[in-house]
Amino acid sequence: MQPNACSIRKIKNDMTDNGESVPPPSPQRNERLPPEILDIIKPALQVGSLSGTSGFIIGGFAGVIRSSTPFLFALASGIQWFALGTTFWASRGIVLRAWRDDKVTPKDKITASAIAGGVGGASGGILRGPRNVLPGALMFGLFGAAGQALFNSADAKNLKQANAPERDLKDSWLNSKWSPMKVLSDQEYEDMLREKLLRVNAEIALVDEKIEALRVMEHGDAEGKSGSRDVEGGTEKSAE
Repeated sequence: MQPNACSIRKIKNDMTDNGESVPPPSPQRNERLPPEILDIIKPALQVGSLSGTSGFIIGGFAGVIRSSTPFLFALASGIQWFALGTTFWASRGIVLRAWRDDKVTPKDKITASAIAGGVGGASGGILRGPRNVLPGALMFGLFGAAGQALFNSADAKNLKQANAPERDLKDSWLNSKWSPMKVLSDQEYEDMLREKLLRVNAEIALVDEKIEALRVMEHGDAEGKSGSRDVEGGTEKSAE
């Protein structure tokens, strides 16, 4: 029995269908944020959480004194300080990253902190009302610049002290003739400890000698007492 044209066509269609390649699955999109953004967001949220917690605690104390609802007062204060801290640190990180962190000078850091303070103050002013936006931006911009300037000064001082050569202790004021104390070097201190150790060993040897002498005396006394007893026993026997 020979196949007809319809069956041959059906077989060809089946062969072509089976030979078709399955299209590869479309790659899934990476929904994670870039590391540059995460490096800005994570520290900003940490600083915001810390400032928000501080604002909540301080607002709670202030609410007990000034408001009949201290919890709501503390909650509002915590939200405001969280927004201030988060926007300040995020804005500062964005500005420094835009200026390249490795090429930023201390003056650039002051400028970045002033800009970030202005943005943070404006965000906090929005929560308190439109009238507080400009004063908040100016005030916190000045605070940010002043705080960064103080930090730069302290950092430069610490770096200078770390790179400064070690002072010779022999030139210290403690070695002056008016000072009752004296600065010792490591070798002098080691020699002093060695002398003290020799003195202690000599005293221990003297004590051992005295102990040995006492033992000899006690042994001699014990022998003398036993000899006298033997003599007394012999005299008693001769008398009987």
